[in-house]
Amino acid sequence: MGKVLEICVDSYASAVAAVAGGADRIELCSALCVGGLTPYEMLLRQIREVSAIPVRCLMRPRAGDFLYTKEEQELLRRQILQLKEAGADGFVIGCLTAEGDLDLEAMKPLIEACDGRGITLHRCIDVSRNLEQTYRDAAALGIDTVLTSGGKGSCKAGKETIRRLIEIREEIGGPEVLIGAGVNAAVIEDFRATVPGARAFHMSGKTETESGMRFRREGVPMGAPGLDEWHILLTSVDTVKAARLAMDA
Repeated sequence: MGKVLEICVDSYASAVAAVAGGADRIELCSALCVGGLTPYEMLLRQIREVSAIPVRCLMRPRAGDFLYTKEEQELLRRQILQLKEAGADGFVIGCLTAEGDLDLEAMKPLIEACDGRGITLHRCIDVSRNLEQTYRDAAALGIDTVLTSGGKGSCKAGKETIRRLIEIREEIGGPEVLIGAGVNAAVIEDFRATVPGARAFHMSGKTETESGMRFRREGVPMGAPGLDEWHILLTSVDTVKAARLAMDA
């Protein structure tokens, strides 16, 4: 697998910006403000109308941990089938046990539902008990990509663990290590210069966009107190272009 610049988006406008900026692939989700949830089928269909760029859909039924009930697991399986029909090229999945290991039994029906499409293990690896073992378990399941920050709040802080996962990738021919959390052009340049084999990066490239609302009633939050309804986070074409240049330098 060669170089990959994946842009995570939760809106049509961000998807269009990602494509214009030179993304290789989109991770499509909803509600990026809570780390991303399963996207809407119709949003995927809208994007498909204007671009054939590969799209992997994040499968996450709720915010919070990755210990899912049987009902949540079944919901994920059905959502995969629906989004597959709508044109998804792949899926971004992950379930953990209460002990912090990759839940192999929960993962198998989801992988079967993906029916040969590309699969990324999402950042559940970063809150798993043993990142190296979780990576090896993902490899054994046939997953082709693992998105990780190296078990830290940012990929810069997790650089040494990411370095080790890339070494394992080379040793066993394992899944691509997709580096995420805090990625921008400067981070890409740093990783490519200091971590041999770092070649796949995941970012949202978000910038804060002022709402077009002129009338603004303050003090009536639509969600958690403190959230600002008057600024919208959208992917920036220029930020993606800068990352593309860093990838291709």
